[in-house]
Amino acid sequence: MRQRSAVAIGAILLVTSTLAGSVEEPFPENFVARHVWQEASPDFGGFSGLDVAANGRDFVAVTDRGFLARGVLMRDGDRITDVRIDHFTPIDPTQSVEKPDIDAEAVVVDVDGLYISYEQDHRVIHLANSGRVFRLPPHPDFRLFPENGGIEALTIDEKGRIHAIPERFLRDGAFPVYRFDGREWSVITTLQPVDGFVPSGASFGPDGALYVLERAFSGYGFRSRVRRVSETAQGWSDDEVFRSPVGRHGNLEGISAWRAADGHIRLTMVADDNFIFPQHTEFVEYTVPSELAIHHHTH
Repeated sequence: MRQRSAVAIGAILLVTSTLAGSVEEPFPENFVARHVWQEASPDFGGFSGLDVAANGRDFVAVTDRGFLARGVLMRDGDRITDVRIDHFTPIDPTQSVEKPDIDAEAVVVDVDGLYISYEQDHRVIHLANSGRVFRLPPHPDFRLFPENGGIEALTIDEKGRIHAIPERFLRDGAFPVYRFDGREWSVITTLQPVDGFVPSGASFGPDGALYVLERAFSGYGFRSRVRRVSETAQGWSDDEVFRSPVGRHGNLEGISAWRAADGHIRLTMVADDNFIFPQHTEFVEYTVPSELAIHHHTH
């Protein structure tokens, strides 16, 4: 996301609105905690994609400056108390430093490596465990994506199929969900826009549902929501998991769904600080309400 001037102004206004108590709305019952993550590296920040392992600790993340991070979420019970970073290097050692080439937006882990999406030069790559980089064939729609509105959400289902959702591209008034079957992409469903929110991340949960993180920028700060999308014999269903008021959280862009020890599905999200003070890189966690967390698997 490259809204630098608007975000900078909004960040200043957000400080004022926060001091004025505009985010005093009570937290929902399914909120768990947040943790601000800081590192000394000048390249640290801009985290746009996140994949957390089933243990809720090991993670992989990418930044919009083309860096790959591997680390561990240190926990005390439910809460993240610290972040240990084990690896922080360019995604591809041969990559350029030009923004259109390195603007990574999402990452997902597979058994044979990582899949990473980029916007501006709209593409999905496979970074194999061997270190080799392969570019997946594009869908014809990819060339129609706006410069700053490409694939923000990337995830993989239990059958190993990649799914992608663009941020600012509509088909018949809705956001398309693309599925890659190993040879080509197809549109499997669409998501109707809601109250100005746009997709910023996605993750298949252990229940087989697709959890889509969305954000909206008002000029004063960010709002966030997560929708739960399920495929049933009757078609696709769509439920809202949570929605936050302006300024409660930062620019949440990455999401990963996993099952905690208590049996609840946990949604771990990361905020892109846009390399702007006073925004932060932060992890935010919510649980999926029990009435939504049914054990359902996609077809």
